[in-house]
Amino acid sequence: MSQVQEARETVNRITTERQLLQIFGSGLSADGIKAVLAAAEPMEVKPGQAIIEEGDDSYDVFVIRRGSMVVERTIAGKPVFLSYIPAGSFVGEMSLIEGGRRTASVRAAIRSDVIKLDGDLFRRLMRSYPALVQKLRNDMASRRSLNEFIEQQRDTFEGVVDMYSSIAEFLIKQGIGEATDVLLIDENLCVGCDNCEKACADSHDGLSRLDREAGRTYDHLHVPTSCRHCEHPYCMTDCPPNAIHRGPDGEVFIDDTCIGCGNCQRNCPYDVIRMDKVPDKKPGLMSWLFFGAGPGPGEPSKKWKDSHHAPGVEKAKKAIKCDMCSGKSGGPACVRACPTGAAIRVSPEKFLSVALMGRGA
Repeated sequence: MSQVQEARETVNRITTERQLLQIFGSGLSADGIKAVLAAAEPMEVKPGQAIIEEGDDSYDVFVIRRGSMVVERTIAGKPVFLSYIPAGSFVGEMSLIEGGRRTASVRAAIRSDVIKLDGDLFRRLMRSYPALVQKLRNDMASRRSLNEFIEQQRDTFEGVVDMYSSIAEFLIKQGIGEATDVLLIDENLCVGCDNCEKACADSHDGLSRLDREAGRTYDHLHVPTSCRHCEHPYCMTDCPPNAIHRGPDGEVFIDDTCIGCGNCQRNCPYDVIRMDKVPDKKPGLMSWLFFGAGPGPGEPSKKWKDSHHAPGVEKAKKAIKCDMCSGKSGGPACVRACPTGAAIRVSPEKFLSVALMGRGA
């Protein structure tokens, strides 16, 4: 693809066609979207660069192929964060369906690839596929409800502006905008029992993959130090044995071929990977309960780690990170072990609704 232009164009055309059919569905066929596909314009977008500007009279549709976007609207002279749009989504349908100027700006949160679809050709497509129009209207409804919420807060615009601006900053700086799945702890519900850390340790040979107290907090939502399972993981970029993989549910995990080079730890901008000695397997719970063999539930003591290998031999370190409890039944142990429901795992587009619920919005 890098050397033969024809091969590159063919692969891009096929992948674009499949993505459009998957995203829009509604009975579309390859023949039906042929004209739209022929005029489709791939674009690389830098962080902060706008693909849609508020006030424009354009009505093209954009598909986010890779990366993520934030939607902003100017209120009281300030840009206010409205929502987050992940890869595999589209934007621009409001002006296409209802006409009028753009009501918000859409900017790249991180480096992104988008596909620009010609608005005139897309309107012709809509006339041939009524089900497509209904899908666009349904998807538009949730975005409209957020706009209506802001309109209802006219008397407190300053507070709303500050709230949404801080959410946008939090999303981007904490890497939530790059995440596919992030662990949140609702501090209104958390009782500090540390069951989440203990459960994580019990599920991973005594080594917890999260630090509940570390990390940053927005309002009542705390993001502990735990892997975000980035859409484009930095940790994968320089792994000599290719030990880091993405699972079927999007989880990023490290297999047993890790050589402990530490490249993934250095490349991760969110400090969610650490190098540690992997302890010997703990005795089972019944052995501990009836015979006192090994430590109890939770992370084993340093004495246990150090005493179960050959004396004088330094045990090799390996990269340790959250793997979403891949291969274990019931989902992430940290969430299952929380007695109050404070620990949840969400995709970034759900973060805003969770934040608003905590404010009684």
